[in-house]
Amino acid sequence: LPMSSCGVSSDGAAGLQVWRIEKFDLVAVPENLYGSFYTGDAYLVLNTIKQRSGNLQYDLHFWLGDFCTQDESGAAAIFTVQMDDYLGGKPIQYREVQGHESKVFLGYFKAGLKYLKGGVASGFKHVVTNEVVMQRVLQVKGRRVVRATEVPVSWDSFNQGDCFILDLGSEIYQWCGSQSNRFEKLKATQVAKGIRDNERSGRARVYVCDEGAERDKMIEVSNGSGDMAMSMVAAENPFSQSALESSDCFILDHGSDGKIFVWKGKEANLEERKAAMKAADEFIKKMGYPKHTQVQILPEMGETPLFKQFFKNWRDKDQTEGLGVAYVSNSIAKIAKVSFDAATLHDSPAMAAQHGMVDSGNGEKQIWRIEGSDKVEVDPSTHGQFYGGDSYIILYNYHHGGRQGHIIYMWQGSDSSQDEIGASAILGAQLDDELGGGPVQVRVVQGKEPAHLMSLFRGQPMVVYKGGTSRDGDQSAPAETRLFQVRSNSAGCTRAVEVDAVSSNLNSNDAFLLVTPAASFMWVGQGASDTEKNGTQQLCDILGLSSSELSEGGETDDYWEALGGKAVYRTSSRLRSKDKMDAHPPRLFACSNKTGNFIVPGEMTQEDLATDDVMIMDTWDQVFVWIGNEAHEEEKTEAMASAVRYIESDPANRDRRTPIVKIKQGFEPPTFTGWFLGWDHEYWTSDPLEPVLYHNGKECRGEGLNQASFVFIWCASQLRTNYYLR
Repeated sequence: LPMSSCGVSSDGAAGLQVWRIEKFDLVAVPENLYGSFYTGDAYLVLNTIKQRSGNLQYDLHFWLGDFCTQDESGAAAIFTVQMDDYLGGKPIQYREVQGHESKVFLGYFKAGLKYLKGGVASGFKHVVTNEVVMQRVLQVKGRRVVRATEVPVSWDSFNQGDCFILDLGSEIYQWCGSQSNRFEKLKATQVAKGIRDNERSGRARVYVCDEGAERDKMIEVSNGSGDMAMSMVAAENPFSQSALESSDCFILDHGSDGKIFVWKGKEANLEERKAAMKAADEFIKKMGYPKHTQVQILPEMGETPLFKQFFKNWRDKDQTEGLGVAYVSNSIAKIAKVSFDAATLHDSPAMAAQHGMVDSGNGEKQIWRIEGSDKVEVDPSTHGQFYGGDSYIILYNYHHGGRQGHIIYMWQGSDSSQDEIGASAILGAQLDDELGGGPVQVRVVQGKEPAHLMSLFRGQPMVVYKGGTSRDGDQSAPAETRLFQVRSNSAGCTRAVEVDAVSSNLNSNDAFLLVTPAASFMWVGQGASDTEKNGTQQLCDILGLSSSELSEGGETDDYWEALGGKAVYRTSSRLRSKDKMDAHPPRLFACSNKTGNFIVPGEMTQEDLATDDVMIMDTWDQVFVWIGNEAHEEEKTEAMASAVRYIESDPANRDRRTPIVKIKQGFEPPTFTGWFLGWDHEYWTSDPLEPVLYHNGKECRGEGLNQASFVFIWCASQLRTNYYLR
């Protein structure tokens, strides 16, 4: 079957496509009905993502209903291989089984999945018409992953712990069990609203009633494979990436968690690649795993983060991480540094989130240094100057959309004592209480300062000196010879940090200031930007001295002598990858002492933030801890510790100095809300059920059932029985 005739696009069009297998043919499912699956059928689902680099990423799933035939299951596997070939072998393939779908698959359908009885053989079709004759009951289960399963039209199908939808075509009734919670009711309402808007084109009305509030309205609603040769490559993870050979295919067994990965080497022959899914099926049988075990087929260079986590120090082709990690001997890389206008952040929460900037840094600030168990205010004339042996508290006040916000930065020098670090956390919490508990708290470790913190100093570089304050309150004396490294970030903010005065600390991408008793030198690396050069001149002004400028390669003997002699130094390529967001997309986790950790699949939305949980959102450069108002006290107390453990246990070997931002529900800054599409500050101030209880300006709560008595006829076993809804 030609894939192009089925509407499969290989020209770069991004989006989701769904097909049902009908008589060994692929038939497109109308977009309005995405998320509805007949349990007697098999489906193909293709999701195409256009990455920031311009490359296309394909996720190809074939879904098997519990009652689909062996022929349909086999046809699904064949069509999957054909579509994979049509798309150049690039798709990541997934085998999905009803009720055990992968998180990737579930993420496509934010309104949940609907499992409908029947299939092609029963004559059921995916069509959108004006016909509203319908009699069915859907049981809605799941607090985060919503599944609406068609059950018999019988009062025996109902229970107190779930929500149900009685779909009568032009009228849709949502019934909420007495033990169902607020979150489940909201999800059920969204399913009912989805049926109204998508399947009925808005022509139906939704009514909501709770158990016990029916007022007797609902009287009765009743009714060959051959053997596979395998050899063990490694028994325990983390595995070595070098074990994956491009000429072969490999199976990674994570069956204990219900997942199997098949990795296809790019040099493996066509027959091996086509047999990947068959090999996975045979492996599942051989290991005695359940038939619903999830399978992902990954092409080489198309590995997912979930797969990579099982390998020690996984590296993608041409990957560089951070600054000064990858070095090129005797060569210099010129990096163009692009600035951006922070003043536009008020108009773009997404930009604020991307750059970590709530505003341009022009708000009011106060800075205190930790001395003993108390905080001492810093002279405003020295704002922006820190000592690496001390800890500080910075209070920043800003306005956003007519709302006043506060940020408390707790800055911890790399040589700060544990007592000072602990005192900064305690005093920061006290300051938070004094301000009503609304401030955003940000723990900052030296060297990992967010762009916004560095922007607070009116265009001056942030300076970090060696040394600190003694217990007696005295400041350590500076060394006779001092070397400062000056580096800027993509937001145009500059940091000047005092380092050991040795030539091996030089870096071709940066600018340096060398201060000696006899003279001062500004050394400009070939990869240094104008911003860094200007920042070095500003540092001279702060220190009250003048300097001689030296370009890399034009150093004098006096310069090398002051540094203890010439030595090999770093020449960082300092490449900034376009694929950073693709390699490390933001992830959202729920942390509950009732259910453990749960990753929220798919694109994050505000409604994913459960008010009775603590959530962790990982944007790679920083980790947010969001605390719901209804979270348990134990969860609130453990929130920050959970974030620290999350970073420390990340298989990607994360930098343990990654900033952790603590946020309370209702006080979210734009650096957080910008990751969510269409953030609504009033979302939690009203009942989330209200918007869907009103349709065309009329309230559709339970009393709508009293408007009339009516009869619907349901046929079962050739009998026609009347059931009344009064």
